[in-house]
Parts: sequence; structure tokens; C-alpha cells
Amino acid sequence: MAGLPAVSGAKVVRALESAGFAVARVNGSHHVLRHPDGRVVVVPVHPGQDMAKGTLRSVLKLVDMTPDDLRNLL
Repeated sequence: MAGLPAVSGAKVVRALESAGFAVARVNGSHHVLRHPDGRVVVVPVHPGQDMAKGTLRSVLKLVDMTPDDLRNLL
């Protein structure tokens, strides 16, 4: 397992959508995604910026994914 990829919030949202999540609402720059099984995660989407590594790690932990799973969805 390699380290975390450098990705934007928009790419993370698209990857999570392909994993079954759907955007429930958007509040400013924060996209709230919900999975049919009840999991909810908030992803910050700031144009032109990659997500901070700690934030990405937290998002992946909440959705029960590994960095490799994310890479496969990108």
C-alpha cells in the first residue's frame, strides 16, 4: 500500500459517487454525500486545491476505504 494520492475534493466526490454515494446537499464548499446503507461523509471541495492529507485520511476512514480503493475508483 502506497501513501495517499494528491487529489482534489471534486475527484473524491466523483470517486465516492461511483462507490454508491450520492450528493445529498451542498452547503458552501462542503458536499454532503450519503450512501444507501446510511453512511454520511462531508467532503470539502475547493477549486484548484488538493485535499489536505489528514482530511482525505479522515474521509477514507469514515467511508471504510483504503487509499488503494480510492485509486481504483479514480
